[in-house]
Formats: sequence, C-alpha cells, structure tokens
Amino acid sequence: MTAQQVAGALADDGRRRVFAAIVLGDPDVAAVAARTGLAAREVATAVRRLGDAGLVVAGGGDLRVDADGLRDLARTPGTPAGERGAEPGDRVLRTFVGDGVLRGLPAQRGRRRVVLTHVAAESFEPGVRYPERAVDERLRAWCAGGGSDHVTLRRHLVDEGLLARERGVYWRTGPPS
Repeated sequence: MTAQQVAGALADDGRRRVFAAIVLGDPDVAAVAARTGLAAREVATAVRRLGDAGLVVAGGGDLRVDADGLRDLARTPGTPAGERGAEPGDRVLRTFVGDGVLRGLPAQRGRRRVVLTHVAAESFEPGVRYPERAVDERLRAWCAGGGSDHVTLRRHLVDEGLLARERGVYWRTGPPS
C-alpha cells in the first residue's frame, strides 16, 4: 500500500463515508449502508476498493480497518514536498512503462525520448555489439503488453541515436545509464 493508493481510495466522498463508518465500528455492509445512507451495492463496491488499497479487511462478513497496514504506511518514509517531481521523466515512465513492458509510446517526441532512453539503458550494455536477432529478442520482451511492436521500437531507437547499426549489428550509443 502506498500513500498514493490511500489517497486514491479516499478521493471519493462515498468511499470516505464508508471508511468512516467502518472506523466507527459498523461491522458489515448492511450496518455501513444504514449509517451512510448509501445503497448496499455502493457500499460493497466501496469496501472492495478500500480493500484493494489495503485500508479495509473484510473477513467472515466482518469489516475492519487494516490498522497494521496503516501503521506500516505511516512508518514508510515519503518523498519530501520539495523533491516531488524532481525527476520529470519518472512520471512519463510510470505512464508508459509498467512491469518491464511498454504500455505504449508517447506521441510527443520529448516524452518518447524519455521512454526510449530507458528502454535502451535497460536492454543494451554500452560497448557490446548485438546481432539484429538479439536486438529483436530484447525488444519483443518490451512489446509483450501490445503497446508497440519491436520493429517500430528498434527504428525509433536508431532514429533517436540511442542505437547505432551497421551491417545488421547494433550497439548502444547516447547517454550513459
């Protein structure tokens, strides 16, 4: 559970009301619905979302706040306000890359360059020569999510000067990792 997940889960007024009712001791969906005035279906959906965020534990028909999870979150150091957004490329990478797979390539060149630089740094060692087959194999892994295809990705890497090629052999250029 992260602070961002907690904030997202509590961003909705209905979910905040459901969470408050559970904090006050309402033990089940019916009791929460009675206290909040929300339909049982809305309460069940809110409980599921709060559970996904790690705020609420629903077990055996009983609802309770995950106090241990909240305690752990409070002990986890956060990013100081002055450092938020210190790396502008981080936001781009979170948007377009997940679990080592591309979700897509940004249309804007500057953002695309951030993603391509990341792919190049994660996939290719400086000074190592790679045959085209090895390059394609590494890039296919990035494209497993369907966000792009390996040929397009390879072309962009070459066009941006992050990979160089000669006679079917590729090597990494551009900024160091």
